[in-house]
Amino acid sequence: MTPEEASAMTEASEQPAPDPRVPAERAPRTQTAGAAVPSSVDVHVHAPVEVERAARSVTLEGLHAYYGSTHAVKNVDLAFGANQTTAIIGPSGCGKSTMVRCINRMHEEIPGARAEGKILLDDLDVNGPVDVVAVRRTIGMVFQKPNPFPTMSIRDNVAAGLKLTGVKTKDLNERVERALRGAGLWDEVKDRLGSPGIGLSGGQQQRLCIARTMAVEPDVILMDEPCSALDPIATLKVEELIDEIKKRVTVVIVTHNMQQAARVADQTAFMLSGELVEVGPTEKIFTNPDDERTEQYVTGKFG
Repeated sequence: MTPEEASAMTEASEQPAPDPRVPAERAPRTQTAGAAVPSSVDVHVHAPVEVERAARSVTLEGLHAYYGSTHAVKNVDLAFGANQTTAIIGPSGCGKSTMVRCINRMHEEIPGARAEGKILLDDLDVNGPVDVVAVRRTIGMVFQKPNPFPTMSIRDNVAAGLKLTGVKTKDLNERVERALRGAGLWDEVKDRLGSPGIGLSGGQQQRLCIARTMAVEPDVILMDEPCSALDPIATLKVEELIDEIKKRVTVVIVTHNMQQAARVADQTAFMLSGELVEVGPTEKIFTNPDDERTEQYVTGKFG
């Protein structure tokens, strides 16, 4: 776990989030019609999800991100629908992770980095003069490499953020169990909650990190390549979990795995050289994209 990630995890739990509001419906950006694209990607058609809790939408308007003089994300307009999963695909170095880290203000933790433009949580611009700690509690993040707190037990890993937000001790066990159940981990760890979280398998550690994020009840969860370090069985469990948690939160996942995007995402956005090339329903992006560059990428001609 990098110092930036540790700092963000701690800060994200220190204060309560702004009061949630009912998210407005926002349609994704549309493109012009194009030719059908043959593809070997097995695309899942996602049925409407039965929402357990109304999450919040996120909309980027004219987002630019910089590392010093390097222009990494260029004028991106993109909407992430409430209680939906959006996959961000594209070759390495195209700006996917940078864009996602801008959403909860983590990008600015890097010396010399900055972001410009609007990042709307419903209609609140979180890229303005707001409480960044509250933003990071409302918009949680799961990193590429599982990062449970190494000196803490399974229970304490999940409870860490709850304790910092002032949850009473008598309520902690219930909230910990609820988060672990929500992360699909309870039955596997309920008899060893006092054991070190670092002792779990890689896939279990990643689900523990998801439980830790979910425990403070965010409205949005950002996932930056959450399965890249996992084996196929652990990856499947995390993908099943993504499909379940979008009933309660809005999910944004960065992935190099196009099969994964096809399995989990309601909509998919393709980025190239810092620009948003195309966004639309996942089935359309993989079978009938509007932009020739999208076709070339999803059919494996580059990337």
